[in-house]
Amino acid sequence: MNFLEKPVEVLPEATVLFAGDSGDGMQLTGLQFARATALARNDLATLPDYPAEIRAPAGTTYGVSGYQLHFGSVPVRTPGDAVDMLVAMNPAALKVHLPRVRRGGTLLLNVNAFDRRGLELARYASNPLEDGSLNSYQVIPVELTRLTHEALADSGLDKKEIDRCKNMFALGLVLWLYSRPLEPVETWLKQKFANKPAIRDANLKALHKGYHYGETNELFAVRYEVRPARLEPGLYRTTQGIEALAFGLIAASVKSGLPLFYGSYPITPASELLHELSRHKNFGVMTFQAEDEIAAVGAALGASFGGALGVTATSGPGMTLKAETIGLAVMTELPLVIIDLQRGGPSTGLPTKTEQSDLLFALYGRHGEAPLPVLAASSPGDCFFAAYEACRIAVRYMTPVILLADGYLGNGAEPWRVPDVEALPPFDVQFATEPNFHKNGETAFLPYRRNPETLARPWARPGTPGLEHRIGGLEKEDETGNVSYDPANHQRMVKLRAEKVARIAREIPPSQVFGDLEGDVLLIGWGSTRGAIEAAVERLQSRGLRVGSVHLRYLNPLPPDLPTLLDRYQHRIVPELNNGQLVRVLRDTYLRPFVPLKKIQGLPFQAREIEEFVVSFLGA
Repeated sequence: MNFLEKPVEVLPEATVLFAGDSGDGMQLTGLQFARATALARNDLATLPDYPAEIRAPAGTTYGVSGYQLHFGSVPVRTPGDAVDMLVAMNPAALKVHLPRVRRGGTLLLNVNAFDRRGLELARYASNPLEDGSLNSYQVIPVELTRLTHEALADSGLDKKEIDRCKNMFALGLVLWLYSRPLEPVETWLKQKFANKPAIRDANLKALHKGYHYGETNELFAVRYEVRPARLEPGLYRTTQGIEALAFGLIAASVKSGLPLFYGSYPITPASELLHELSRHKNFGVMTFQAEDEIAAVGAALGASFGGALGVTATSGPGMTLKAETIGLAVMTELPLVIIDLQRGGPSTGLPTKTEQSDLLFALYGRHGEAPLPVLAASSPGDCFFAAYEACRIAVRYMTPVILLADGYLGNGAEPWRVPDVEALPPFDVQFATEPNFHKNGETAFLPYRRNPETLARPWARPGTPGLEHRIGGLEKEDETGNVSYDPANHQRMVKLRAEKVARIAREIPPSQVFGDLEGDVLLIGWGSTRGAIEAAVERLQSRGLRVGSVHLRYLNPLPPDLPTLLDRYQHRIVPELNNGQLVRVLRDTYLRPFVPLKKIQGLPFQAREIEEFVVSFLGA
């Protein structure tokens, strides 16, 4: 054996958290570690966590940025309940994230930052490296700052530029410690800084120095290995939810033959979708950064009127501004997809933290009777399929559709098996090309004459000869589309628009139960809670409890077989990252008892939290 080689301990899974100042590049570091882990064929889930302040004072607790990664050779459903290793670049990062670290876990600390100034900024009364408060953890002190500056002393970079490279030193060290490959990070650095060779070479050198530091330093008596997971055969890539949303919209555009128009106004966390879609002009994607949220949705609706696939995205505050135009889309019955990447509210609230805060707004947040379909994605990879389905329903039923995701889904990453595009549901589009009314030798176009199956009205592109028709926000006369103030007609049109949405339930596939098909408890979830709920089901089953879960993709209309499932269980619990929104809808719809489990902390559920709640509830 080479004298540098160290014993390797095989782990079934591990959770690592990188944390430091926003300027320390923790999001980039964590994402590159995730990509290397994916190429090592582990299952994984991530949790990016960054501050709302754009320029929080360096070294303070409210300026800490973190990236948590849970990976394993076993199925991974959540970013991890407890952290095995915390990589803290300064005292503030240690203070903020130490509660996440399991007792006996590892703390890899940049000890150069634990000077008097750093401790004061983090509001430590004493140095945790010396006062015994870390005795229940395995502490690995590394002079990350000094070692990086020594390694790059001859790079020609200034002190500030060298300091920015210490995250690559830390990344190289952790890649070695967990037996991850260097090549994915090397490739990324060469591409990222192709036009800045000095920066490229410095980061590559820091990366390799960190890797070799682990090989040669006596601080590390062992390294770890997490073997490949057993994944279904296929082509995989690491994807973030934002990327998957963009790919799903593009797939819908290609399959339908409709040009994709995306109207947007920057808002956290939806801004990244504009950046991602703007990279895909080769698919004919048109992106438009509007002057405000109202203009963005108005442009998207105008694109739909012109025969394109109109899409817009925002977060909670933007949904408020878009509400009137969404109502206009309901009245004009045009296809429009509105993606809501939810965050904590109200108002500006917690702009960088995740929350399932907008379900009731999506269902009811419009004036008048304006029902529309509401869907939700359940994982970063599932964002692809949810986006595709939202587009398909919007066009098939000629209706606006709201697709709910959230900050955790949008920024999180996981291994994603690239789907066979030929296996995606068919997406045929038929524009009206000729008049649809013939009587006594006369012809006319009736823009609100409906498809008998879906109740969708015809889609007529402007300028089609003979298909001139009126459109706007005033109530329409049945079939003709003329402006009508007739009371009976208004009631009929309101009922028709509601029935059109209700008929979507006919296409909802049978609900899939995870766990026991009947028993003590049914956990009912939607959106990003899926992984934590299913992990909790497995833990509860290991305790001998009969527990199952069902996860709702369709929130309006609800799955038609849901009442049958509800009756198979003694208790029904609804975990949500809000103050109890879906539970209100279920109580109102089914007139049955439902127990809420609420979390409103800007963080996703841990499986442990759901497990403990169910055990406590059944014990009570």
